Amino acid sequence: MKTLSETIQVMQSHISVRKYSAEPIPKEHLLEILRSGQGAASSHFVQAYSIIHVTDKEKKDQIAELAKNSHISDASDFFLFCGDLKRLEVAGRKHGIAIEHDNLENFMVAIIDTALIAQNVITAGESLGYGGCYIGGVRNNPDSISKLVGLPDKVFPLFGLCLGVPTERNEVKPRLPLDAILHENQYDEEKYDSLLDEFDQTMNTYYQQRSTNNKQTNWTESMAHFLKNKRRAHMREFIESKGFHMR
Repeated sequence: MKTLSETIQVMQSHISVRKYSAEPIPKEHLLEILRSGQGAASSHFVQAYSIIHVTDKEKKDQIAELAKNSHISDASDFFLFCGDLKRLEVAGRKHGIAIEHDNLENFMVAIIDTALIAQNVITAGESLGYGGCYIGGVRNNPDSISKLVGLPDKVFPLFGLCLGVPTERNEVKPRLPLDAILHENQYDEEKYDSLLDEFDQTMNTYYQQRSTNNKQTNWTESMAHFLKNKRRAHMREFIESKGFHMR
């Protein structure tokens, strides 16, 4: 039996890193990390994403405040990942074609493409010993952040990524058992009660025994409280302001 590849080991040991040294990531490493990101699959090769590398300290601090996340200021490098159909609009214009950007499918493609490149970026960074943390908090104030970095219509921020040299690493957080997410031939929801009970025990032990932020809870309880209310209801109006009405 073959041993696990180094890539698989990196992927299975992913953790969110939130504390970084002041040591910068060398530019040649950053460029190779981003090129590795571009190796991600893209629907019909549209590559409907853009990444804003925010290097200006004042802008980073402003985004940290708008996103309500201090890690943005602490990390040596911060990237804003955006769904982007503006570049595709320019491509169409070169051939006298007005693209149909305003439909749900193309909006979903932009989101999926952006998520795929971002996952490649973090994996490449971790393979070189760096650590990172995705920042969904940029959606707390997407309009202000868009204006701060000059995002035009048809371009919208989805999440950020802090990247840097870790000074602290947490334990790997247990994931749902594979049986809970893998279905063979047809969807089976009847297995959830027993599988989630088992996972709750696993997560309760993890939360109590991890080195920081110990707490008495489990996965289903955390998820129930997390999802009981609508979140970021302002996003619909913001996305419409960017030209997406999902016609």
